[in-house]
Amino acid sequence: MAENHTPEQSLVEMERKLEVLIEQAHSLARENQTLRENEQRWLEDRARLIEKNDLARTRVEAMISRLKSLESQA
Repeated sequence: MAENHTPEQSLVEMERKLEVLIEQAHSLARENQTLRENEQRWLEDRARLIEKNDLARTRVEAMISRLKSLESQA
C-alpha cells in the first residue's frame, strides 16, 4: 500500500536523502585522496627499488668481471 506524504514530509525525506548523498560524496572524495596518496608512495617506493636493483646488478657485474680477470691471470 502506497503511503501518502504531505509536501512537507516529502521535502524532509528528500533533504535527508540529499544529506546522505552529500556525505557519501565526501566520504568517496576522502577515500579517493587516500588512494592517490598511497599510489604516489608506491610509485616512489618502486622507483627506489628499481634504483637499488640497478645498483646491485652493476656491483654484481663488476665482481664477475674482476673474477674473470683474476681467473684469466691464473
